[in-house]
Amino acid sequence: MREGITIKSLLIDLDGTLYHGDRMIKGADLLISQLRTNQIPYAYVTNNASRTPESVAEHLVSMGIEAVSDEVCTSALAAAQYVAQQGPGARVYCIGETGLRQALTDAGLQLVEDHPDYVVQGIDRQFTYDKLVAAMRWIREGATFILTNPDLQLPSQDGLTPGAGTIGAAIEAASQVKPIVIGKPSSVLMNYALDRLNIRADEALVVGDNMLTDIAAGAAAGCKTALILSGVSTRANMDGHMRAVGVKPDLIFDNLDELQDWLQEEFK
Repeated sequence: MREGITIKSLLIDLDGTLYHGDRMIKGADLLISQLRTNQIPYAYVTNNASRTPESVAEHLVSMGIEAVSDEVCTSALAAAQYVAQQGPGARVYCIGETGLRQALTDAGLQLVEDHPDYVVQGIDRQFTYDKLVAAMRWIREGATFILTNPDLQLPSQDGLTPGAGTIGAAIEAASQVKPIVIGKPSSVLMNYALDRLNIRADEALVVGDNMLTDIAAGAAAGCKTALILSGVSTRANMDGHMRAVGVKPDLIFDNLDELQDWLQEEFK
């Protein structure tokens, strides 16, 4: 299964792949050090739309994983670029937190409270019924509905919490309009990361713990994929996840140590 794979760069998932919450997964720091030592291009690719790239990098560094903000690709950044390319300077009604709002304004978009061209929604822990009403009305009047990422649940120290996809489901039900999805399992976020690294899809290896998002998105973008059995997809549920998305990973590793060994052989 590992024969014939040639790659030049890595697109790496975060939660469940390099860390669980505030705890680094064994080998994550060594993996990144290995990539840097061997000058292998890589990017951190995350569905998280609430944090800025600077905040994501700080979180990684706090656990001992080397990172700078330029290495971080979030669904917020990809969503902002998507909207700015479709409608430069467009009016946007934003349902989201700091990372999304900053990405939109940095892309030259106008954050407005009425008559938007786009409704862009991510995780919003201050979501209200009034925001739902506004989003529904603007979308029904013609605003394009953009969803940063479809994650229904998020892990927290107190257990699972509703994710951006749960809020998106409410807006979709109210407006009767399906959103354009940017984050994994969509290929849009992966294509954004590929453009940032200036590499072709067939030169990239997507590394992640979730068949339903990471591996599905990598396959959709035309990348090679490596499943790490450290998070959502496990030996027990892996076959079911493969059937659910209709794709198989090119590589499967039990842990990051195995991935590092493979990379060592690959980049001799």
